[in-house]
Amino acid sequence: MCQGLESLWHCVLVCSTRAQGGSNGHDDYEHIATDGTNTFKGGGLGTNPLSFGAPAKDDKFLLDMATTAVAVGKIEIQRRKGEPLPDGWAQDPTGNQTNDAELAFSTGCLMPLGGPEISSGYKGYGLGAMVDILSGVSAGANYSTKVRKWTHAGANTAADLGQVFIAVDPNCFAPGFEDRMTDFNGRLRGCEPSDPSKPVLVAGDKEDLNMKAVDTVGGIQYLENQLKTCAALAERLNIKPLSFN
Repeated sequence: MCQGLESLWHCVLVCSTRAQGGSNGHDDYEHIATDGTNTFKGGGLGTNPLSFGAPAKDDKFLLDMATTAVAVGKIEIQRRKGEPLPDGWAQDPTGNQTNDAELAFSTGCLMPLGGPEISSGYKGYGLGAMVDILSGVSAGANYSTKVRKWTHAGANTAADLGQVFIAVDPNCFAPGFEDRMTDFNGRLRGCEPSDPSKPVLVAGDKEDLNMKAVDTVGGIQYLENQLKTCAALAERLNIKPLSFN
């Protein structure tokens, strides 16, 4: 089953869609065409994320990724920490690579997955274009430079973003999919890590570990800079700031 939708923003339902993929025996795919602020000088493609979920016996594979080197949130975190960007994350207004987090955040031009051409950034560019075709062009929504620019101050026009959802019953191809997925995940996790202190993970493991850590400490731990940003935003909007007992 394939469904294309338009005039949407970030889709929170994809979490439940992927989670259901672990119980209804389906592989679920989702692609979202986002604002055209990244990849090129001036912006030609968005972060254009994709997600994929596959069920296994008492396990799962849950991938959620941007087709740029990083999402803009990673740039914002580096900016708040006052630290430079690693190579291959973002571009300056002229299209050259930059390590300046403040400049990258204001420019909003991210490098494609893979970074520059020499490290195969054209593959990330191709993946981003594929997402735009599946979710923007095919859904009748905006795509590429037709999508209005995202700004940190907001926008006064609708983005008209497109999304596509694809559900596949893998048992239509061969029986025993969930058993083989369990074996697949086990083989990857069983690979010898290059750093013994960092075991090999599969997509979704890191999120599970983060959730367990949150449960262990009894809530989400905020960084001081995050609290300062929330307090400044509350003051600007004249609303009650966050409070903790």
